[in-house]
Amino acid sequence: MEKIFAVWKPKGPTSHDIVNEVRRVTGERRVGHAGTLDPLAEGVLVVAVGREATKKLASVVKKEKEYIAAIEFGKTSDTDDAAGNIKEVGLPKEVPLPKIESILKKFTGEILQTPPAYSAVKVAGRPAHRRVRGGERVELKPRKVVVREIEVLKYDWPRLTIRVVTGPGVYIRALARDLGRALGTGGYLKELTRTRVGQFTKEKAVFIHIDRRKRN
Repeated sequence: MEKIFAVWKPKGPTSHDIVNEVRRVTGERRVGHAGTLDPLAEGVLVVAVGREATKKLASVVKKEKEYIAAIEFGKTSDTDDAAGNIKEVGLPKEVPLPKIESILKKFTGEILQTPPAYSAVKVAGRPAHRRVRGGERVELKPRKVVVREIEVLKYDWPRLTIRVVTGPGVYIRALARDLGRALGTGGYLKELTRTRVGQFTKEKAVFIHIDRRKRN
């Protein structure tokens, strides 16, 4: 079996859990995925089965991605999302939507973005999140990424829901963190759904049930 397809990852399992389940179902050991989704996120995860298919994943990672993201202001997280330690920064005065939309324009196009400390970005050959969890202080360098489009879908202070279209390497939780900083309110990623990776969409995705009792 040689194939690349989309799986709809539910909230809870890791991307690696999905890969293990595909291995179990297909009986193929050579299975990989393109573009990790955190456990609290759901959405399109592109999976490849077989030697030749997995070789093509590098090109899939570079494809355009689309997300629906819910951001909560007035709080911060050490992981920049709901999985971390949430800290109240004192609920500031409600920010008018026109101001948010104006600042969002500064986060479109080619921007410099610093990845979250709790991320898979490697520092001296070891993922940053492992170093941080081991008690090390990690300083990641900003890097150039491309955010193609940001659209406000809903705003009910202190919650903002946006649709984001990106190039490769963009962290949506870093975008939430940086938007909160720019507004002076603090902010973190409350919820995330990836709706598309290149031509792979929810409508084309396979839904897989993960039995949590059997997860590694």
